[in-house]
Amino acid sequence: MKFELKANDPNSKARAGKLTLDHGVIETPIFMPVGTVATVKGVHQRELKNDINPDIILGNTYHLYLRPQTPILEKAGGLHKFMNWDRNILTDSGGYQVYSLSANRKIKEEGVKFKSHIDGSYHTFTPENVMEIQRTIGADIIMAFDECTPYPCDYNYAKRSMHMTHRWLDRCINHLEKTPLKYGYNQAFFPIVQGSTYKDLRQQSAEYIANAGAFGNAIGGLSVGEPAEEMYAMTDVVCNILPEDKPRYLMGVGTPINILENIALGVDMFDCVMPTRNARNGMLFTAHGTINIKNLKWAEDFSPIDEMGITFVDTEYSKAYLRHLFTVNELLGKQIATIHNLGFYLWLVREARKHILAGDFAVWKDKMVKQMDKRL
Repeated sequence: MKFELKANDPNSKARAGKLTLDHGVIETPIFMPVGTVATVKGVHQRELKNDINPDIILGNTYHLYLRPQTPILEKAGGLHKFMNWDRNILTDSGGYQVYSLSANRKIKEEGVKFKSHIDGSYHTFTPENVMEIQRTIGADIIMAFDECTPYPCDYNYAKRSMHMTHRWLDRCINHLEKTPLKYGYNQAFFPIVQGSTYKDLRQQSAEYIANAGAFGNAIGGLSVGEPAEEMYAMTDVVCNILPEDKPRYLMGVGTPINILENIALGVDMFDCVMPTRNARNGMLFTAHGTINIKNLKWAEDFSPIDEMGITFVDTEYSKAYLRHLFTVNELLGKQIATIHNLGFYLWLVREARKHILAGDFAVWKDKMVKQMDKRL
């Protein structure tokens, strides 16, 4: 497992890198499609591989633990074999899902007791058992167990929570050393920087996380409702502290514009449900702005979904046809929109990489941000 920096943009902090893991090479910056329950919703693995073509996707520890449950994943030989995906997978630790269950969980020093959103049964996540669960799921990149604070968040709460996340990190590292790998390939471990939107806490947390000496590092607790300017400010603070020779992953971000702005601040890896979730609601992202395909204005527009033709759906179907599928609530419409959006997100980060390597990323980024900030 290794990470190499290939280029730095001269007019921003953007970087192009190469991350080598046991299930293949990841060229950064990269966007990771979210495959919460062992599936990127509505997309066959064949389409994911051949048409969208990500180097890595994301699975979710909380959801996979509840269904299909870890014993089934272990019998299958891990998540890669279970879902027939031979490229890289990252699993988050479940900290964010537990955060979103605010009414159904209790956070203590030992860990988090929570009620399943499926059947109301009680479960406990601790730093130790979350490491074991992620060993069993078998992702290539696994995350430390952390507490994701809400926004807005009281300073003292954010501070207490951050220190607990750091203590949990130490427990994760200690337990991981005693927990053997299960499937004959390596797992890279990423701790998570917290600290809400408080600069001094983010600095402290970034220093603590950097000192852990892990393979890569993540920035959590952003994109939870704070203004974009605050997200960028905190990302900037953290990226100035996290080591340059290790990959940086900004969790749960975001819009195409958010992604480009954070690449400019030095982030290498992203994931977000936005391209898939928004697709299912009829919102398409393009290089020239967003389209609400449900709008009447597309009813007689027989032009291709996207002239750029990034994936096969863009030129095989018209806007009028796609709008029709949404008006009759046909599942195919959601699938087409999902493939389009994911294809666009992957195109965007790969295009960003090309411009970083060419040395003109900053100029291209500013042009793209203007273009994409429109409703078509």
